[in-house]
Amino acid sequence: MQMLPGQPYPLGSRVVRGADGRVLGVNFALFSAHASAVDLCLYSAETGGHWRQIGRFSLPQQRQQIWCGLLLGAEPGMCYGYRVDGAYQPHLGHRFNPNKLLLDPYSRWMAGTLQPGPWHLGYARVDSAGRPLDDECQLELPEMEREGAKRVSADGGIGDDSRPNSCDNAWALPRSVVVEDQPFNGQRLPSRPLSYEVIYEMHLKGFSAHLPELDESLRGTFAGLGSEVAIHYLKSLGVTCVELLPVQSFFSEPFLTDKGMSNYWGYNSIGFFAPHPAYCATADGIAEFKQMVEALHRHDIRVILDVVYNHTAEGSRLGPQYSFRGIDNASYYRLHPNDKRFYINDTGCGNCLNMSHPRVVQLVMDSLRYWVAVMGVDGFRFDLATCLGREPQGFDRGSGFFDALMQDPVLSGVILIAEPWDIGPGGYQLGQFPLVFSEWNDRYRDTVRRFWRGDHGMLPELAKRLHGSGDLFEHSGRGPCSSINFISSHDGFTLRDLVSYELRHNDANGEENRDGHHENFSCNYGEEGDSEEPKIVELRARQSRNMLATLLLSQGVPMLLAGDEQGNSQQGNNNAYCQDNLLGWVDWRDDEQSRTLMQFCQRLIAIRRQSAVFCCPRYIHTDDPNEAQALAWFDAHGEIMSRIHWAEGHCRSLQMLLKGEDENGQPEMLLLLMHAGNTEHTFTVPNIDVDCHWQLILTTITADGEPGNHPLLQAGEAFLLLPCSLLLFKAQLDV
Repeated sequence: MQMLPGQPYPLGSRVVRGADGRVLGVNFALFSAHASAVDLCLYSAETGGHWRQIGRFSLPQQRQQIWCGLLLGAEPGMCYGYRVDGAYQPHLGHRFNPNKLLLDPYSRWMAGTLQPGPWHLGYARVDSAGRPLDDECQLELPEMEREGAKRVSADGGIGDDSRPNSCDNAWALPRSVVVEDQPFNGQRLPSRPLSYEVIYEMHLKGFSAHLPELDESLRGTFAGLGSEVAIHYLKSLGVTCVELLPVQSFFSEPFLTDKGMSNYWGYNSIGFFAPHPAYCATADGIAEFKQMVEALHRHDIRVILDVVYNHTAEGSRLGPQYSFRGIDNASYYRLHPNDKRFYINDTGCGNCLNMSHPRVVQLVMDSLRYWVAVMGVDGFRFDLATCLGREPQGFDRGSGFFDALMQDPVLSGVILIAEPWDIGPGGYQLGQFPLVFSEWNDRYRDTVRRFWRGDHGMLPELAKRLHGSGDLFEHSGRGPCSSINFISSHDGFTLRDLVSYELRHNDANGEENRDGHHENFSCNYGEEGDSEEPKIVELRARQSRNMLATLLLSQGVPMLLAGDEQGNSQQGNNNAYCQDNLLGWVDWRDDEQSRTLMQFCQRLIAIRRQSAVFCCPRYIHTDDPNEAQALAWFDAHGEIMSRIHWAEGHCRSLQMLLKGEDENGQPEMLLLLMHAGNTEHTFTVPNIDVDCHWQLILTTITADGEPGNHPLLQAGEAFLLLPCSLLLFKAQLDV
């Protein structure tokens, strides 16, 4: 093989072919503004998990701060890593250490497994007396690996990042792999309004780890989600879109691996282009991922990826050095201006990617385009998205990244969802993202929880959330689909735990129950945890149905947490991020309660899909039922809600009338009754100027929502509603 001057674009490794189609070599391109030299190291895998270096080449050319070279004779499938030299000056933000092998930020695939440990630290540790611990740990020869690993692990030590670590980590790091991109050639779904979607948030492994009837070899994998068993379940439920917790390659934090645990959720990315290898049932994980997407598309189910571009797995200044930190720390990360040893930590994870740097913006944009054009996905949910809009002066909805995203032709038609907060100053930005975004609406979550719990004075806030949160989004010209409504998500209690626990029970996480949300707006209805008391069990089940019905019958886009439709529990753990076990996986219980709850959800989703009135593209501001579209509010006595009614803090009952069209474009009118009080209450059907009778089509009083032979009601007719219940009527219009 021979190294020649190369091309600076595209970044990463690119297979170069001649006019006859034969492979000539591979072009390698790596951005580093401050490096003094970059070496490409090639490897072959040896038996027993060892790596053998088969070549080392200096990248001969630096153009526009990109080191590049064309390696003639290199081929797809070749394993490689980088060693990057430069100044070790932490106070200036530079942490170059050529003793550390580094992953390519543009890796499409990573071979091998990470061996976590202090050998990945770029700085020297010292003991309590200030004596260095790591200088003797030179793990260059395979026969020294085990002994050296033992020695470094046993010594412990504290961080002192004033001097570099001479320990070589090559034996313990996965390798980047040369992959030739092939555009996605599977079926793509036609564009449709986001208001059409019913989103199903799932952990890829947790969803199928115990999925009945699925072959064990496919459980917890991309192939498992793309299987007939999984897709049949999703279709039978009625969801139209799956939102996958992070599936880009990630590493677990050292503080977890030291305790024998792992980052189950995956919010600790290191490879923004590479599928997570542990989720692959086959050797070709890229092809397996594409086949999963194509299988879901064939059944009209979209795929959204939860992506983590706000920080990386390298953590704080005392964290490991896998890639970005050793390539160009001062460019990739936001550093404190007064002391660049330290990282700005608006994520709570130790670092923040520097989204003010054009090459970092390029990295994220290239990654997004790759997952759409090559891997076939339909959209993204951005974790801690406020970080992505941070400029030096703070959050800016006109930031460089947002501007790049809004004009990009590849990404113009995909779903974009923001988690609109981080822990930095001014980090809560719900309703402030650009037009192209929808946003996770935690105000919706908390309001619905509090209303059904029976909290005081919730009616005005509840009405805003049912209306699609126009108070948050309409001011900037956005519609109800800007609001991603949810009752529960991966982060927090499951729906079943929400009605079974008042306190978090996170002891299994090993953090003395200090982690996770303290306030969950939950209620156990008389007994903490599982109960065998029939009244408690029945009330919990009804409250679960009430919240599910509210979610599916609101304006905006509903998101259902995987397992909630089955009554899945995490035993009160509201932060199961490190529980890669039965606690964190969906428990596919097959009992009467889970089956009837599933039937209730199926009925709910079918009603929503058949009634376009719940999927309005614009906010409805007319309350006249004679108009083509209308939304009106009534009290329990059938009277139009007045300012006095809205101010009645003790009131826990409300009626909402909606008029629009059904799935066939025919006029449709629905009446939703909600009663969160703990005693029976008399309701009166509103007397509106429309000739109709009202037929009950859904009730939370029965386990499956089936209304039975409920008589038709007329305007002005009164009836008794049980405590904590919801009814949905459909008008039989005399037209």
